[in-house]
Amino acid sequence: MALLTTAVATFVLGLSEAAPQTGGFSETLRNIKRCNGESPPSPAAQIRGCTLLIEAGNETKTLLIAYNNRGNALAKNGDYEAAIKDYDAAIKLSPEFAKAFNNRGLVYRKKGEYAQALEDFAEAIRLDDKYARAFANRAATLEKIHAYERAWRDYDTGAALQPGLSEVWSGLCWTRAIIGELPAALDACNKALTMRPDDAATLDSRALVQLKMGQFDLAIEDFNAALRMQPRLASALYGRGLIRLKAGDVAGGEADLGAAKEIEPTVNAEFSRFGVER
Repeated sequence: MALLTTAVATFVLGLSEAAPQTGGFSETLRNIKRCNGESPPSPAAQIRGCTLLIEAGNETKTLLIAYNNRGNALAKNGDYEAAIKDYDAAIKLSPEFAKAFNNRGLVYRKKGEYAQALEDFAEAIRLDDKYARAFANRAATLEKIHAYERAWRDYDTGAALQPGLSEVWSGLCWTRAIIGELPAALDACNKALTMRPDDAATLDSRALVQLKMGQFDLAIEDFNAALRMQPRLASALYGRGLIRLKAGDVAGGEADLGAAKEIEPTVNAEFSRFGVER
């Protein structure tokens, strides 16, 4: 199913006459590229580059972005507490820095601290009401607490602000499928797949829409396509199993349902919540 995993933002660090030249201009430039994740492109190199810039005591703008970028790299490494400390440092330097609130919200969501994540996304949106990714991130967090009506409204706002952002269409596909707005959901699915045709989560979401619409052949095609990319996608296995049972393929259907429950024991309860019963 389409759960949004929205990318954290990085920023281009600029040079200024006030930037310290410790190690020379070329070394400062190398650290800036490392901190931006450019050279070489790895979290470890990014952390090292940002750390050197921070230790050099650069101007506030450079420090602000270095803390933010290092937080992003630390989050990629799974070091969530250190990442939060860096976002805290960025926010302390500039309480109006919406990106740091957004990125910290992503880390809180990964930790399962949804209330704190929602607070951070709300603050990012308050600071920048045109911040489409923050709306998408808040929507994905609202999904976690099953607030689907609120989630689709945030996705809808994100789509209006940034129509080229595939995550918002994938999110609209999924949330509208759950609440039963099936034609609108199908339209959103198709838009998302135009941008990212090989996205297993969106194919899975479109299959759910088609299942709820009674378009079983199309649903099977999408479930199969999703499973070719992610063979252990429990929701696709469960959805395909339901259709197989409806078609009289008891052995195939039970096999799919059993495999889905082994991967995700609560998958049947989730489908019931989505309005699809066995």
